[in-house]
Amino acid sequence: MRKNILITGASSGLGQEMARQYAALGRNLVLCARRKEALQELAKELSEKFPEQQILVMPLDVNDDAEVFHVFKEAKAQLGVLDRVIVNAGIGQGGSIGKGFFAANKRTAMTNFVAALAQCEAAMEIFREQNDGHLVTISSVSSERGFRGAFTTYAATKAGIASLTEGIRIDVLHKPIAVTTIHPGYIATDIIDKGNTPPFMVDAPTGCKSIIKAIEKEVDKAFVPTWPWAVVRYLLAWLPLRMMRKFS
Repeated sequence: MRKNILITGASSGLGQEMARQYAALGRNLVLCARRKEALQELAKELSEKFPEQQILVMPLDVNDDAEVFHVFKEAKAQLGVLDRVIVNAGIGQGGSIGKGFFAANKRTAMTNFVAALAQCEAAMEIFREQNDGHLVTISSVSSERGFRGAFTTYAATKAGIASLTEGIRIDVLHKPIAVTTIHPGYIATDIIDKGNTPPFMVDAPTGCKSIIKAIEKEVDKAFVPTWPWAVVRYLLAWLPLRMMRKFS
């Protein structure tokens, strides 16, 4: 069992709900995000419900490369062993290319891919030293195709992190290090535009239950919830652009 788990982006959304569900499963947690107060509130909630678990709060701006490496090493030092790192931190800012959203699109690209690269690098340094560990990255079903509007850059970053993760998986294929890519479908979090509800959306507890089930199996990759996304991912490949416009 992977006892000690570090989660980035743990102050809200999928990260927060994964932390709740993992605490209920008896795991020790390292909660990382920029918002220290939100992390402390979550840690207090979890510690009161599950006093036997270690819940560490480590504020982290994933766009600060040096801080990423420092925090991950400190987490290992405090717990002794870091069993699993879930690279979850991400944003969905931006808009259509060429419409004046470059700054926001760049923030999304830097946070969702470059910062994820730093997190993967920091985690894998620890896992290689331990000769054990489980790297998990949170990609998206949107990684399968290009998407329009605010999802254009977002989908591109998720395709990038999926490719990066597969490359890492190939690199450690014959080592005792597991590498998993999770592709969530539409799950109700702050990143979803509340004024434009996408199809097949589920609430965060339901979505994260599916995510954790896949993570615990340590599969190479999973599209979750399995229904309908394990099927929809194949349909996406065949949709003409006019249908992709409606779908996204």
